[in-house]
Amino acid sequence: MNIRSIPVGSGSPLVLFAGPCVVENREITLRTAEAVKQIAARRGVGVVFKSSYLKANRTSGTSFTGIGMDRALAILAEVRSSLDMAIITDVHAESDIPAAAEVADVLQIPAFLCRQTALLEAAGKSGRAVNIKKGQFLAPGDMAHAAAKVAATGNGNVLLTERGTTFGYHNLVVDMRSLVIMRGLGYPVIFDATHSVQLPGGGSGETSGERQYILPLARAAVAVGCDGLFLEVHPDPPRALSDAASQLPLDRLDGLLGEVLAVDRAVRGT
Repeated sequence: MNIRSIPVGSGSPLVLFAGPCVVENREITLRTAEAVKQIAARRGVGVVFKSSYLKANRTSGTSFTGIGMDRALAILAEVRSSLDMAIITDVHAESDIPAAAEVADVLQIPAFLCRQTALLEAAGKSGRAVNIKKGQFLAPGDMAHAAAKVAATGNGNVLLTERGTTFGYHNLVVDMRSLVIMRGLGYPVIFDATHSVQLPGGGSGETSGERQYILPLARAAVAVGCDGLFLEVHPDPPRALSDAASQLPLDRLDGLLGEVLAVDRAVRGT
């Protein structure tokens, strides 16, 4: 499949999906997008800019959810037009899909919503590519059913993303077999290296994380074989308004890409 002019899967080069967890304001979003584009170009990697216009799944009712759908989508639209970047963003409700699809090239189904039939069907009918995150509670083979709900709308542009599996309380573990199993379903597979290091609810009324494991997990996933790497990056993660403990510092993105691309070249024999 292609996301605009970027090929994904079927032996195509690794694709980067990167950006801040959520649209916090125009300045941070545009600054991060420009830096991500420059880094990806320097490394020769196709890139899709990621940021959510809304964070609906929060640990606490007082957690930051966004600046408003209309304002956030307008900022993402500016990134798309001014920087000529493809966009991926989360959708949480069927009613949001028409507006999100006007801006985004890829609609992302959050992990906790990956079994929601009506949401999957509506995303499929939008005509946009659909990235389905595997629920923390699902076996990888079960994602065949989620993908089939989108494909049944006539939209075969489906991606599947691994983002860790619940492992006891406040912890996730990545079973690398998941990448192989989901690839065997016939869809491109993305590895989310930043959500995979989260400790859900492990903070004081918020999700914590172990940022030091982002690079090791990313290297391992690329070694096993995946079609894309998903990274939430932020210029100043400790001050991020969402997922502060698990976002990658923007100034570490170039070095991480260098390491994982070396692994990817070795795996592909190029």
